[in-house]
Amino acid sequence: MGTALRRDHGVVVPVRAFRLGNTRLAAGLDAATRASLARDLAGRVADAAADAPLVVVSSADEVAEWADARGARVVDDPGSLDAAARVGVEALARIGVARAVVAHADLPLATGFDRVVRDAEQPIAVIVPCHHDDGTPVLSLPTAMVDQFAFTYGPGSFRRHAAAAHAAGLGVRVVRDRRLGADIDTVDDLLALRQVDPTLPGFPAVIEAHP
Repeated sequence: MGTALRRDHGVVVPVRAFRLGNTRLAAGLDAATRASLARDLAGRVADAAADAPLVVVSSADEVAEWADARGARVVDDPGSLDAAARVGVEALARIGVARAVVAHADLPLATGFDRVVRDAEQPIAVIVPCHHDDGTPVLSLPTAMVDQFAFTYGPGSFRRHAAAAHAAGLGVRVVRDRRLGADIDTVDDLLALRQVDPTLPGFPAVIEAHP
């Protein structure tokens, strides 16, 4: 990541544990392959943070070691995705970062976050809906507003986050981005990405199980 980190924005990546990741892919991938895929995807998201401060929220030793090797700050996982997002943003606020990007750890096509950080300190929440127009794989907001914003992940979170932003007095900018919106929730999602990036680990096992 280098020594000269920017401070206009930072990236928060909650990671429960690699070995527990992608449980909904169990129909097509064994545990070892799912863990390898989870590590690879998290690495792609971390790379997309580039020279921005990176906060990884996890209580798993394997994830903490991986994050330390990347020079990321590690914050203990409070136990839910909503709470993990909050403590990650709070960690960025404490080091003077103006805007936080909360990104899911399973974004295989993520290469950067420029489209969601241009609002800087403005009171605007930027929401990237998933490719199903339902979840929130990427959410960006000013760190100064974290106490007023209610994180509400899970099915239907895109619209709930928009409502939460309005309730907090934030404007809302929706960014539909093919790369940032492509997360992996199911075997079908993984298969759909085969033509885009066949280098993802897990493809051989998935193709064998779902020809």
